[in-house]
Amino acid sequence: MKNIKRSSTILLQVVIVLIGIGALAFMLWEPHIEGRNVSATLFEIYFNDPFLAYAYIASIAFFVALYQAFKLFGYLGQNTVFSEPAVKALRTIKYCATSLVGFVVVAEAYLLIVRPGDDIAGGVFIGLLLIFVFGVVDIVTKRFERIVQTAVDKK
Repeated sequence: MKNIKRSSTILLQVVIVLIGIGALAFMLWEPHIEGRNVSATLFEIYFNDPFLAYAYIASIAFFVALYQAFKLFGYLGQNTVFSEPAVKALRTIKYCATSLVGFVVVAEAYLLIVRPGDDIAGGVFIGLLLIFVFGVVDIVTKRFERIVQTAVDKK
């Protein structure tokens, strides 16, 4: 049974790493195929688009949360999930999710206020979807943090 638990936590850690690699690859690949950047140079793509720079800055919180989730699954594999480092990891994930919601809300406001004439329906939908996902992550980690902190306090 212990071997199954260890292999499942390793599998979850591998999934976290694959999500991170996929997100990084998408962030580097997508600007090159975007409609207005198809024939642009690398300089034009990366230095003339403040929205892209904003997305890269916001992604720092995403990758920090992925790293903390990786660590949290490591604590689970070591059977030390009810410990202070696990509470700290959950708290960091919660803060990252909250900041990501804030970043997406500001990006949505930018699209709605600064670029109202553009076709922004897809961007607005994806933004609302991301707000929902990061909001759920925020709420779930808040609950788990409270449960784990209570267990740590009882020890």
